[in-house]
Amino acid sequence: MLVRSKTNMYARRMAFNASVITLYPEAFPGLLGVSIFERARRQGLWSLETVNLREFGLGRHRQVDESPAGGGAGLVLRPDVAAAAIDSLGGDRRPIIYPSPRGVPFSQSMAQDWARGEGLVFFCGRFEGLDERVIEGRNLVEVSLGDFILAGGEAAAMAMLETTLRLIPGVTGNQSSVEEESFSSGLLEYPHYTLPRSWEGRNTPPVLISGDHKKIAEWRNRQSEALTKARRPDLYGAFREIPDLRASETDDEYN
Repeated sequence: MLVRSKTNMYARRMAFNASVITLYPEAFPGLLGVSIFERARRQGLWSLETVNLREFGLGRHRQVDESPAGGGAGLVLRPDVAAAAIDSLGGDRRPIIYPSPRGVPFSQSMAQDWARGEGLVFFCGRFEGLDERVIEGRNLVEVSLGDFILAGGEAAAMAMLETTLRLIPGVTGNQSSVEEESFSSGLLEYPHYTLPRSWEGRNTPPVLISGDHKKIAEWRNRQSEALTKARRPDLYGAFREIPDLRASETDDEYN
């Protein structure tokens, strides 16, 4: 009888292909080449290829950029060079993500959608940015990691890819822990405790070692709500507008 391992089943169903177009392919896989991500890659759950943008540059010096039209500081990546690199991937159905501070904010729900797909292509910009015509002509999706500026898109692409890969079944050891993390329910994650029970005068909340799973769940819900309200009022406001996502209202007996 043929016995199929869960790992091989995941590999067949959930193979996720990532491509990164960058001037610095040596930056990858970076942190994606260690721990659970490297193990999952070896198991065939995902793959990574890098495309060196410089190889599509023009002339003897492989030029990839020019001065901005209309003047101004810095350089802009050429659309013909960028398009050639993108087209070298064969025009598959994967979304092409362009990390950009003017993009839509990256979120956990976005990563969840990506994790259910075939994979992603990341185009990592440099200098002042990328010619608008190739963004439009190749349907690049601009996504922002946050309200700050990086030297290029590589770090942002790696962070977005790590977030997405963790959501693919089989990559992490415990899928339920992934489902309970911050943002999965619209709230920040509750605090965690482990041994020793007392450390530097700080004790583990008694409810967590009570064995009463209902009370533990209620305590965690209240903690998540309180943390979100204090630290991310924007998230808390959105959470309160969706009744189905609200944690149950309970008293403070176990705080």
